Amino acid sequence: AKAITPSQMVQVSQRAWKAEGSRMFIEPRKSVSVDELLHGVIIQSGNDASVAVAELVSGTEETFVERMNAEASRLKLTSTHFTNATGLSHPQHYSTAADMARLAAALIRDYPDFYPIYSQKEFRYNNITQSNRNRLLWTDPYVDGVKTGHTDAAGWCLIASAKRGDRRLVSVVLGAASDSSRAAESQKLLNW
Repeated sequence: AKAITPSQMVQVSQRAWKAEGSRMFIEPRKSVSVDELLHGVIIQSGNDASVAVAELVSGTEETFVERMNAEASRLKLTSTHFTNATGLSHPQHYSTAADMARLAAALIRDYPDFYPIYSQKEFRYNNITQSNRNRLLWTDPYVDGVKTGHTDAAGWCLIASAKRGDRRLVSVVLGAASDSSRAAESQKLLNW
């Protein structure tokens, strides 16, 4: 695999630009840095950025998904199967709370240089300031990540992590009824 650096510039494809769902608002045939794309994926949940990163890393989103599933297998995420890089609903795209907790723990452990991005409250790109959707970043000083998600099929989801003393906590809430309920239920789990 080729080495990819945060400062590397990426030419945005039409496919990435047309990605459905939430966006960081990249533009076709314009260059954007890998660092900006990572911020767009992590902070804004930009599906356009997710596809652009997938294409950069593996040539196509489909090939990237094969790598995602290989990594899920390596991490022993036995109840997870990916069909896209965005997390959008598909009958064969699924996971469990336990697998998502394992994935979050691996992310925190294996990518300490990138993990601080998950605690950033906002991101500015293309003259648009976009807030991190993880409400706990504003209400709990110990929370430092990880990721929100929402689809009609999955409901409102939040994988949250907090560092309290030497102890790292990870909570996973899937299928909440609203943005506020996923945050409230996540906070309850972290406090428990």
